[in-house]
Amino acid sequence: MKYLIAGLGNIGDDYAHTRHNVGFDILDALADSSGISFADKRYGFIAEMKHKGRSYWLLKPSTFVNLSGNAVRYWIRKLKVPVEHLLVVVDDLALPFGTLRLRAKGGDAGHNGLMHISSVLGTQNYARLRFGIGNDYHPGQQVRYVLGEWDDEERKTLPERLETAGEIIKAFGVLGIERTMNEFNKRQQD
Repeated sequence: MKYLIAGLGNIGDDYAHTRHNVGFDILDALADSSGISFADKRYGFIAEMKHKGRSYWLLKPSTFVNLSGNAVRYWIRKLKVPVEHLLVVVDDLALPFGTLRLRAKGGDAGHNGLMHISSVLGTQNYARLRFGIGNDYHPGQQVRYVLGEWDDEERKTLPERLETAGEIIKAFGVLGIERTMNEFNKRQQD
């Protein structure tokens, strides 16, 4: 069983470890804990992780967030991964910092990366894991906030939240989307 896990972010040092790049950070943490590393390939950086008889292909697109669909489409086709086995990991302004929300499908909620993926794939019926980055910014400062680095308080909690996101990704392949949503989304409410 193959799964494609696409963590969204922007390439380059200017964007490293910003809120918008949390998709990259989640995949980096998962790769580190699994002892694997990324290779620079077409449309992105990719690594294969094995877990409980499944192959998880971790993808960090090099197309920038707004054109992520090009990388996702290329790797879905190349690896022959069904869209039901695609999980896109993104930042979400509408969720409080550190909140993790798994969904089987849905809209883009104004996220340009999801919008492009849906457009290129011709469907919104793919799983997404949203990582809350909060919305603590002044009017007109959204771009600066999203492309800004985590504050000191967020940095303290971030490693634990990245680890939980990795657990969700692994469960997605082992338990399936419905059971994983039931288990982890409920935990967020407790």
